[in-house]
Amino acid sequence: MKKNYISNSQESVRMFKSDFLEALSKVHWTVPLYIFVPVIGYCSYKYFDVMGPNILGYLGLFIFGLFIWTITEYIMHRFVFHYHPSEKLEWAQRLHFIMHGVHHDYPSDAKRLVLPPSLSIPLASGFFFLFKWLLPVDYIWGFFPGFILGYLIYDISHYAMHHFNFKSGIFKKIKQHHMLHHYQDPEKGYGVSSPFWDKIFRSDFLKK
Repeated sequence: MKKNYISNSQESVRMFKSDFLEALSKVHWTVPLYIFVPVIGYCSYKYFDVMGPNILGYLGLFIFGLFIWTITEYIMHRFVFHYHPSEKLEWAQRLHFIMHGVHHDYPSDAKRLVLPPSLSIPLASGFFFLFKWLLPVDYIWGFFPGFILGYLIYDISHYAMHHFNFKSGIFKKIKQHHMLHHYQDPEKGYGVSSPFWDKIFRSDFLKK
C-alpha cells in the first residue's frame, strides 16, 4: 500500500524562506480560543441587545449555526482542502500544499494542526458577511456564535485527535475515523469532529 505521509515527526518541513511568513504558518492549538471566544461573546451580547430577552430565539439560531458548521466543515475539507490542482499549475500546487498538503505529509506537527489566524480570520469574516446577507436582519448575531463554536470544536478536536490518547468512548471512535483518513485512505473520512456527513454522502470507511 502506498504510504500516505512522509513523517510522523513533531516538526514539518519549512514552508517559507521568510522567517515572518514561516512564523505565521505555525500556531499553538489554544490561539483560536483567544481569538474566537470573544467573538462568540460579543455576537451573543449583540443579539440580546437588539432582539431583547428572546432566549429561545437565540438558542434556535445558535443550534442552527452549529448545524450549518458541520456541513461547512465537510464541504471545506472534501472539496477545498482536498482539491488536487493540475500539476502544470505550480502556484496552485504550492497553495494546496500550504493549506493542507503539509498536514498530510507531516500529520503530527503540533504547530500545524489548527488554522493560523492569517487564514481563520479572513475565512470567518467572509462567512460572517455571507450569512449576514443571507439571513433576516439581525439573525446573524444568534447564528454566528453557534457557527463559530462549531469551528472551535473542529479545530480543538483536530488537535486532540492527533495528540490525545483516548482509551474509550465516542472520542476514541472519532479519532479512529480521522486516523483512517490519514493512514489508510485520504479520499474518505472527511469529517473531523464527526463522521455524520461521511455516512450521509457515503465517504465513510467500510466496516469489516
